[in-house]
Amino acid sequence: MRESKRKRYLHFYDDEHPIAAQLFGSDPVTLAGSAKIVEEEGFDIVDLNLGCPAKRVVKCNGGSGLLRDLPLIRTIFEEVRKVVTIPFTVKFRLGWDDDQIVCVELAKLAEECGLQAVALHARTREQGYSGNARWEWIAAVKQAIKIPVIGNGDIRTPEDAAAMVAQTGCDAIMIGRTAASNPWIFRQIAQYNAAIKSQQPATSNQQRLYETPTDRDRYEMIRRYFSMLVEEEMHGAPGKMKQFVAWFTHGVQGGTALRQAVYHAKTGPAILESVERFFEAHLNRPAAEAVQSGSPNAELEPTPFVTCG
Repeated sequence: MRESKRKRYLHFYDDEHPIAAQLFGSDPVTLAGSAKIVEEEGFDIVDLNLGCPAKRVVKCNGGSGLLRDLPLIRTIFEEVRKVVTIPFTVKFRLGWDDDQIVCVELAKLAEECGLQAVALHARTREQGYSGNARWEWIAAVKQAIKIPVIGNGDIRTPEDAAAMVAQTGCDAIMIGRTAASNPWIFRQIAQYNAAIKSQQPATSNQQRLYETPTDRDRYEMIRRYFSMLVEEEMHGAPGKMKQFVAWFTHGVQGGTALRQAVYHAKTGPAILESVERFFEAHLNRPAAEAVQSGSPNAELEPTPFVTCG
């Protein structure tokens, strides 16, 4: 890996610890070498991706493509485990399809090879992100091994998070796509758990047990994130900004106009200017006008989103 690319991919800030680096591939020697680099760069955890369903990853036998070759996975586990001392974890899916469910066997293999935890996205590769996550398999994995099990799939609200833990007994949860449209989900879960522990159940006459973001909250989040990308001249910043603006503005009245403006902008500063111009007008207009404008039931237009399984 070229030094410039290595710095770009493995850069993180001191206040981000504990932090993990996720690897994908199918060559045991290459993956072991990459894991060693991750450890040398100061990461706290190295994770192996066996969940990504993307065709470009699967066609080179990476991500969920490896779920069809458990002997090769064993070799990868053993080679990586030999060269790093930091915790080693793996994320995987149920299996390739409904006829090849291997999650329990794979979890046992991970434990046998000395991995510290497993994360299961409770869908097959064939499902992609369609249909429902089958949480019963998370429960099955939890019952089969002693190392921590992290559940993933269909967690959209704090209530979902609590339900997964209650139904599966998993040790932790992992949130993927929901975090892109609602980065506040982690704080909301903490607020929800605190309220439940203090025995303050919600009723129809009470406020919800966690805060929901306002349009100003969304604006401050977008502006802060986009300003960081622009100020640090991060590689591919315009693409990242275009990718995430639709998710961050989900539910904002008239957000389609902003998404169109961002789509046509060519540079990071131009995108940031579009965001500031839109929200300055949006947040300052009369309340009655804000209620009348836009369609509250309008669906968010499809936007590409990259995830890792």
